[in-house]
Amino acid sequence: MEGFAILPFATPHGCSCILLRMIAPDRVSRIVAGFEDTSDGEAAKSRELVLMLLSLTSAPFSRSQFTPGHITCTGLVTGPCGGKLLLVHHRRLDRWLLPGGHVEADDLSNPDGEIADAARREVLEETGALLQNAADPVLAGIDVHGIPGNALEPYHLHHDLVFHFRAESGAVRVSPESRAVVWCSPEEFDRYGLPGSARRCWARMKGTFLDPPPARF
Repeated sequence: MEGFAILPFATPHGCSCILLRMIAPDRVSRIVAGFEDTSDGEAAKSRELVLMLLSLTSAPFSRSQFTPGHITCTGLVTGPCGGKLLLVHHRRLDRWLLPGGHVEADDLSNPDGEIADAARREVLEETGALLQNAADPVLAGIDVHGIPGNALEPYHLHHDLVFHFRAESGAVRVSPESRAVVWCSPEEFDRYGLPGSARRCWARMKGTFLDPPPARF
């Protein structure tokens, strides 16, 4: 049964089981398949790679699946009025990036969860930003990129799904995974070395969902 897992448990009269609703690859595939931007060739290629990962691999959400890689989730977080973008300085990669990370077991087993909730959780953990509630956060971009190997993990690919959120306020904090957290205006993208894929996500959302440039955030 799609989107459910069977959980056995013991009772005084023997064993029984319940059905738990889970985030299934097919559900995520439908979200990814609905993403279209013919002007962005890299995102289109990433879209096809993600769809193949979801349909052909046994554990697409597992961070221990290194061949070819696994799903990650990222937040494109704009300020309350839409004029600035939230960035973190990643401690390991030593770069300014959008907040995001791996899909955790609790994300998959949450009975009311969706894949975008993994991005929401990562944003909260890495920046402390409180996000406005959105029933269905928009998939702002798809980016498959390489992650350097280290003593614990080989080189592998992150199949990243980028969801758009809007913050309740400008309040943020630094986490153990990051060296700094900033609100970045479009004029500062070069200063922070914002990757091209993130810039295209910003441009995609700015044209359809963001307000006119605000005074502060």
